Amino acid sequence: MKFMQIIDFETERMDEMTELMRQFEAASRASGRAEHPTYRTVLRDRANPDRYVVVVEFDSYEEAMANSSHPDTTAFSQKMAGLVSRPPVFTDCDILEQSEIKW
Repeated sequence: MKFMQIIDFETERMDEMTELMRQFEAASRASGRAEHPTYRTVLRDRANPDRYVVVVEFDSYEEAMANSSHPDTTAFSQKMAGLVSRPPVFTDCDILEQSEIKW
């Protein structure tokens, strides 16, 4: 079953956060890691422009947990903590249904 992790955080340093995410993803690809996200969506709150929500999709919960426990992910999380103005909130979700709505 596909799995999504939702990461809710606030930062005034989103350019740096975006670069950190890109570096992490590039390093993960280069290392050939088997456990990795398949999609990433970054959202900004219109009412609070320093609040962001990142939705990361994985092929399974098990892959997400293997990714979370990888040392590179731990290092990424520590760097992320230095860029946020409050601790991130994580929400783990099983994807029960996902479809494109065409008109």
